[in-house]
Amino acid sequence: MADYFYELDRAAREGAPKVAWCTSVGPAELLLSLGFLVYYPENHGAMLGATRMAGTFIPVTNAIGYSPDICSYLTSDIGAFIKKETPLSKAYEGIQGVPKPDVLVFNTNQCRDVYDWFSWYSRELGVPMMGISTFRNIGNISDGILAGIVQQLKDLIPPLEKISGNKFDIDRFREIMALSKKCTNLWREVLGTNKARPAPLSFFDATIHMAPAVVLRGSPAAVEYYELLLKELKDRVTNGVGAVDDEKFRLYWEGMPIWGKLRDLSELFIKLQSAVTASTYCNSWIFEAFDPADPFLSMARAYTEIFIVRDEQFKEKYIADIVNDFKLDGILFHDCKTCPNNSNNRYGMPERLEKRLNIPTLTINGDLNDLRCYSEEQARTNIEAFVEQLESN
Repeated sequence: MADYFYELDRAAREGAPKVAWCTSVGPAELLLSLGFLVYYPENHGAMLGATRMAGTFIPVTNAIGYSPDICSYLTSDIGAFIKKETPLSKAYEGIQGVPKPDVLVFNTNQCRDVYDWFSWYSRELGVPMMGISTFRNIGNISDGILAGIVQQLKDLIPPLEKISGNKFDIDRFREIMALSKKCTNLWREVLGTNKARPAPLSFFDATIHMAPAVVLRGSPAAVEYYELLLKELKDRVTNGVGAVDDEKFRLYWEGMPIWGKLRDLSELFIKLQSAVTASTYCNSWIFEAFDPADPFLSMARAYTEIFIVRDEQFKEKYIADIVNDFKLDGILFHDCKTCPNNSNNRYGMPERLEKRLNIPTLTINGDLNDLRCYSEEQARTNIEAFVEQLESN
């Protein structure tokens, strides 16, 4: 990760290679094939949350007219930029700020907020912005939907060629797609080791280990990282080493992490001998549809299949299948105050899944970055009561 951030910092200072900012489930492979270095502001938002710096910067963005109810990744990241601060400076000596972009490329498959987020930077920095507008609430993914996404991807190529100074090379694109495919397959295997009992990896560990799948996909480094991690996890499974000693219960985490409370929540679940074994969030960077033989269509499919854009029926079945596959005892829903698109408890899904699966659910109120929305005492009390319920079942 240090190499990744230092390379971005050097490129931004020297003006080459060109730097593209990209949303985390955006067309990164296309950008890499054109020679861009790719930076992901959502990753920076997560760092602001995990380091608990976000609370300082969210009010700064609120003060320029951005609501406290919108994405706290957006508000913490823009606020940090305005104040000229970043956790990267503390982690990596010599880096003074985030790398200045040459282009901003979005995909609204996650939410509209990424468009507004990048629009602010486009206005502030005078940098061109372009991207893909995705359908939402999708059940079956039709050929028409995919054709529209493919065309939008292809329409990006001429302006990106002009900015990068490089001609598009379909063979290079296929090479990058092949590396991303290897990365995603390995990441799926990593998460799949948690079918073992005891589970060798917790959700809280996985939110850290997922970083290469997010920011290094399309590179040999990500593949090498997951090959090493997978070997270690298989050894843990063979030797019966779990993330939670004396694992009694196995749980699903639905929704965003509470970044500033990862350690506290991890320690609480360890104390309660409960392994948070599977999640929607970490699975969001599994792109099974990637196919180097047909890179445009497979990228369109992969980035349109993701959980967040699908309809309620798909989401409910998706969670139910994982609960059954991983033999889970309960589901935790995080009602994330500023991320309604990743809060799936608001339209009766917990109650439907309880009935369908005959297991209990619990909703925790909080936020990905804004800890003012999270009551530690209330969450702890509710989680402890939930585990007591599991013990009585």
